[in-house]
Amino acid sequence: MSDYIPQEIEPKWQKKWEADGIYNADIDPTRPKHYALTMLPYPSGDLHIGHWYAMTPSDARARFMRMNGYNVMFPIGFDAFGLPAENAAIKDGIHPKIRTYQNIDRMRKQLRSMGAMWDWRREAISSDPEYYKWTQWFFIQLYKHGLAYRKMAPVDFCPKCNTTLAREQVWGEDRHCERCGTPVIKKDLEQWFFRTTAYAEDLLNYEGMDWPERVRVLQTNWIGRSEGASVNFTTETGDVIEVFTTRPDTLWGATFMVLAPEHPLVDKLTTPEHKAEVEAYKLQAARQSDIDREAADKEKTGVFTGGYAINPVNGARIPVWIADYVLMTYGTGAIMAVPAHDERDFAFARKYGLKVIPVIQPEGEPLLDGDTMEAAYVGPGRMINSAHMDGTYVSGKGHADPGMQKVIQWLEQEGRGKKTVSYKLRDWLISRQRYWGAPIPMIRCEKCGWNPVHESELPVLLPEDVEWRPTGESPLKLHPTWKDTTCPVCGGPAERETDTMDTFMCSSWYHLRYLSPWYHQGPFDPKEYDYWMPVDTYTGGIEHANMHLIYTRFFHKACRDMGITKGREPMIQLRNQGMVLGEDHEKMSKSRGNVVAPDELVERYGADAVRAYLMFFARWDMGAPWNSSGIEGTVRWLRRVWAMVTEAPSGPAACSDETKRLLRRRVHQTLRRVSHDFREFEFNTIVSSLMELLNEMVKVKEAGAYGTPEWNEAVDIYLRMLAPVCPHIAEELWERTGRTYSVHTQPWPSVDEEAAREEEIVIPVQVNGKLRDRITVPADATEEQIQAAALASETVQQYLQGKAPRKIIVVPKRLINIVI
Repeated sequence: MSDYIPQEIEPKWQKKWEADGIYNADIDPTRPKHYALTMLPYPSGDLHIGHWYAMTPSDARARFMRMNGYNVMFPIGFDAFGLPAENAAIKDGIHPKIRTYQNIDRMRKQLRSMGAMWDWRREAISSDPEYYKWTQWFFIQLYKHGLAYRKMAPVDFCPKCNTTLAREQVWGEDRHCERCGTPVIKKDLEQWFFRTTAYAEDLLNYEGMDWPERVRVLQTNWIGRSEGASVNFTTETGDVIEVFTTRPDTLWGATFMVLAPEHPLVDKLTTPEHKAEVEAYKLQAARQSDIDREAADKEKTGVFTGGYAINPVNGARIPVWIADYVLMTYGTGAIMAVPAHDERDFAFARKYGLKVIPVIQPEGEPLLDGDTMEAAYVGPGRMINSAHMDGTYVSGKGHADPGMQKVIQWLEQEGRGKKTVSYKLRDWLISRQRYWGAPIPMIRCEKCGWNPVHESELPVLLPEDVEWRPTGESPLKLHPTWKDTTCPVCGGPAERETDTMDTFMCSSWYHLRYLSPWYHQGPFDPKEYDYWMPVDTYTGGIEHANMHLIYTRFFHKACRDMGITKGREPMIQLRNQGMVLGEDHEKMSKSRGNVVAPDELVERYGADAVRAYLMFFARWDMGAPWNSSGIEGTVRWLRRVWAMVTEAPSGPAACSDETKRLLRRRVHQTLRRVSHDFREFEFNTIVSSLMELLNEMVKVKEAGAYGTPEWNEAVDIYLRMLAPVCPHIAEELWERTGRTYSVHTQPWPSVDEEAAREEEIVIPVQVNGKLRDRITVPADATEEQIQAAALASETVQQYLQGKAPRKIIVVPKRLINIVI
């Protein structure tokens, strides 16, 4: 028999599978469908081991579903727009389109080397004009339905390069430009937004979704639903400042207000003697990121504007401050400060000598004194110093709290506030002052304002004759003619929008383009949609929980309400893989020199070995540091599998019925475990179970089982179980044993429960809760039989010392505990 040489076997089968279209997924109403989707890669030029770790177990799961009778679609494509290609163009002059498509060509070869069951006919590339035509079409539909709008919003801006910067282009604690080192400032620009906040409540509903609890919690916290009241404070200049508070019961304790430095009323409120200090503070705040400003451990600072507002519940005159921990992009950009009952407000008040008035008194405790309080009290209690509300009990737990209801009802009756639900979720800013993205299909006319491009004129193509400046300014803005066009309403001269879309827009609907990338009458073929959607299983990194996964859900819901999509959600089941770290236990990066190149591993060991080791070396949802020597064990296992199937035994030619019964038991027990583990994405135990079964099969082969019906059944089932994990070697061995092509079109074997049943089981015996012995009993032993066997144990007899036990607890087939 020949040796196992994966470098010969794997390319052979990959070519045949593709030529035969074995993984092509077409509509088949006679079979249940399963749309398996893994997050598409960015064409950086090389697949890294993280791609393999995400994709190959996902492929194995898709193969398992296929063998279980499902019509499985498992597509692939490229999220091809983005900043890295543009930065590279600025650096070396290579056009992003050229570099991107060169990288895609290389990565296609790498993806094919995995042996995954991609349906390549369905490939979608987000930078193809045929793709971004429909990205632009979706934008227009959102605009027509009031879900896309334009407003002023701050961006990071380099004053020297005269350009906006992406978050990853701002470096260091001093927040400087990556290109020139100049300190970055905030600058307000007119930009496009999607109204994600319109779907905040819907996004909190996970009914019917099989998503990890961790993702649901992350999204729920990101959306940040809060119940409370909106209250209007009036300034001495006559302006109204609206605030949202989750604690309207503490309004009588509001002793000052804090505005975001960017709040539009700051300049009006600031008195001449405070202007210099306020302006300096505003400049300092503009150089910080929102994340820095909100950091819990950051010392709270602020400046008094000199202005005052009137507390609407008691008429108190309270000072108005500005502080960088209040953000204009969250809520109304203004808060009422109740230092007696908010830790942040308390620290601020003590630092700047502001008044503290307790208005919630904990029951059974000494009366709170604002002058002597050492910390804010944030718990429940009865209202004090609150006029007619004194004595009202409040728990501070939202609208359901009777005390809170009473306060809000009074506010509404008096016209001083109203019941409100607020969200941390912000509308999605999709404008990017970049070239390599989908152009926003909007036109501005001096006479007619902003209007969408006629749909018949889509796509708005990116110009290829663009100039790259070292400053990073957008080539679309600088192009001499591209932005010049005619107004779609009046036909007069107009200008195109020069911003492009956030690439998350492209990835919000790629699963729909996979349905029919050849379809030109719409973004997808309705027949394909009706058969394949929703996505049944989606796999990818948990780092996308609060961006891509929320945007995709918003996009689906918005399109549903526009009559484009159907159903509550785009994806039913979500599973996240962990991360493969470097051998130094650090995140892999070129700068650390700890990157693992899968191409080299495939060349040396074969794709099957890489696939199997990635599924074996860690729990898939957790990940682990890479171990370069660990893969050797997986390679040895595959060689032993090869030898077990292809080499004749050297032992006896016959074996006992007991040996054959044992073989069938082990095979069907393994099949039961492996089937369960595939359903639950527990890939590491799938491979370990196959390794353990191999050891058993080698033993019985040498004991004479080779060639028996039981042996042939065992090999048949083993290869079917192996096929999703190691598709090439399974296919090769399937053919070499004379079986019908292909193993990947075979049904998943059924467990023979009678054959898998254990005749005897081992039960731990505890005495007073501590393990003292183990007993072997028939698998169908009754509780009485288990008790009798345990009490007959010499070890147990020593503990009993001739006395009867006080109590015996039997957990069927698990353990027995004897209490003495």
